[in-house]
Amino acid sequence: MSRSRADLDKYFAERAKAGTPVVADRANLSEREYLRLFAARPGMYLGYTDLRGVTSFLNGYDFAAQRHGGPGLQGFREWLMANYVGQSSLVWSAMFTQIALPDWDFEIALTPEQELHTLEVLFDLLDRFHADCENTA
Repeated sequence: MSRSRADLDKYFAERAKAGTPVVADRANLSEREYLRLFAARPGMYLGYTDLRGVTSFLNGYDFAAQRHGGPGLQGFREWLMANYVGQSSLVWSAMFTQIALPDWDFEIALTPEQELHTLEVLFDLLDRFHADCENTA
């Protein structure tokens, strides 16, 4: 069954209903908690859900967090290399796409199914990264 891009918003909204935690104090969320909320409903933060929007949001989040003294995604690229891809000159957004779709040639546009799979892999990797960060802190 083929999904349209609009179906991505619907998919994440349904997924969020099943497992989004209720947060009383958003000001004191950990990086992991905040990004879990974002992963549950990216369309709520962006107005739509697609891979480009999600990676742009995460880049902005990273810059803002680090500018204000937070870790943001500091170390994520290195963590991906250490755990999944080995030495690479790719940016983190290309690395997780390579992990999600190892046979993709980077020249052909992703289908909605590939985009959904890639987003799921990204959100899973982000959660694993932050779990590792919490365990080593």
